Amino acid sequence: MAMFRIACCSVLLFLSYAGAKIDTEGMIMVPGASGFTVGTNAKDGRDGESPARKADVDAFFMDAKPVTNKQFRDFVRATKYKTDAEKFGWSFVFHHFPTEAVIKGIKEKVKGMEWWLPVEQAYWRKPFGPGSGIKERQDYPVTQMSLSDAAAYCKWASKRLPTEAEWELAAGGTAKNKVYPWGKKLEKNRMNVWQGKFPDVNTLADGYEGQAPVDAFGPQTDTGFYNLLGNGWEWTSDVYKPVPGEPPSEDKKYVLKGGSYVDSSDGKTNHKVRVTTRMGNTADSGSDNMAFRCAVSVAAVHDEL
Repeated sequence: MAMFRIACCSVLLFLSYAGAKIDTEGMIMVPGASGFTVGTNAKDGRDGESPARKADVDAFFMDAKPVTNKQFRDFVRATKYKTDAEKFGWSFVFHHFPTEAVIKGIKEKVKGMEWWLPVEQAYWRKPFGPGSGIKERQDYPVTQMSLSDAAAYCKWASKRLPTEAEWELAAGGTAKNKVYPWGKKLEKNRMNVWQGKFPDVNTLADGYEGQAPVDAFGPQTDTGFYNLLGNGWEWTSDVYKPVPGEPPSEDKKYVLKGGSYVDSSDGKTNHKVRVTTRMGNTADSGSDNMAFRCAVSVAAVHDEL
């Protein structure tokens, strides 16, 4: 999905919060790699996924799981932070989830993507708008996150968002797999993606409609990372560069990785989910299928000791 808002809020990549030391609990150390291949040369690559290119990556830590509602709530309680969705007063919600009353009140939809509804008062604490909540979703990924929100949380934790190269290196496990985190072949019940006739019929063959808890399906890599593929798109710090034939955007976009519950394993529904899957979106965009995790350089941790 690619939805865009008129940018009215600056990217909070350099927000400064006093205090916190770098805590690597719940993170996995990924050794660096020289000349690591990012992307793919597959003919069905999209959104700049192809061609493959080389990158040098220094050793880093990355969260084993996406940031949860509980973790983001702790951040908000400590800082009184207001997300972009709260400032705008609305955000995008997949059409299966708002209440009937909310849906009846929606006056406008995005042409060609009518399944994404602009819902007033939808934000991280009420991810599907009025009538929804996170009381029973503490271990779910926090959603309705813009890049600015994600970067602000990571900064508070003395961390940062991962780069695209870091994210892909972590997602490949020790074998640096480029198709799925667990290997070259698709395996059932390893990720939360769309199954059924999109956008109305979801067979729930994987057990979930919408996002799943951060530890659902077990680790996807042999190193212990969860939910890198499917569930929710994850922000990176990389600027997204338009590809040939793509409509120009007035606002800078950033790369998201991993696909989400509205994408598919074969690419027939939205994006084809694999390690190299990517898309671009503006820094203030958010929806109920966008999340994030944090990273930190090993050198930064050592410098603190």
